[in-house]
Amino acid sequence: MTASFPELYKAGILKAIETVELEKVGQAIDILTQARDRGRRIFVCGNGGSASTASHFVCDMVKGASFQRDKRFRIMALTDSLPTITAYANDVGYDCVFVEQLKNFAEPGDVVMAISGSGNSPNVLQAVEYANSIGCRTIALSGRDGGKLGAMAQLNLQALDPHMGRIEDVHMIVMHMICYYFMDAEKPAAVGA
Repeated sequence: MTASFPELYKAGILKAIETVELEKVGQAIDILTQARDRGRRIFVCGNGGSASTASHFVCDMVKGASFQRDKRFRIMALTDSLPTITAYANDVGYDCVFVEQLKNFAEPGDVVMAISGSGNSPNVLQAVEYANSIGCRTIALSGRDGGKLGAMAQLNLQALDPHMGRIEDVHMIVMHMICYYFMDAEKPAAVGA
């Protein structure tokens, strides 16, 4: 009997998630912990589904990983200012929509997280190249062979799978591993305690 498509997809996801190097996820958690504890900013970017992952991650970190905490995350998604993105895309070019925002806000010691399934999105690459040049810490979430992004970032969290849907699924799972570390493993002090 031939497996149904949902069964095949599930099997592919389980295989893809096994390719994630958990030690590197731990390194990302350490980098983000240091950024939070030192008051550094964290910037997240990506295109399409990766833009959605960036926004979702930032939401979880701003609320879930920061609410009622003494130390809070200073994190923003470079994907979320549609007026800024469309102004740069229309007037200058889409390749610069993230790097130009970083030029306004990023400083040495900040963190830039770039999400790209292909690892070859020009606007993401420009952002990471700039971040590296000014002394930011850079984390990539890439897929397939990592593309140019995997080699460019200081830390590459990679989904070794050719299927874009499964790559995006793995990226969201990795983001939740990170977020829920702060939500579940680091419990806030009880209110009124």
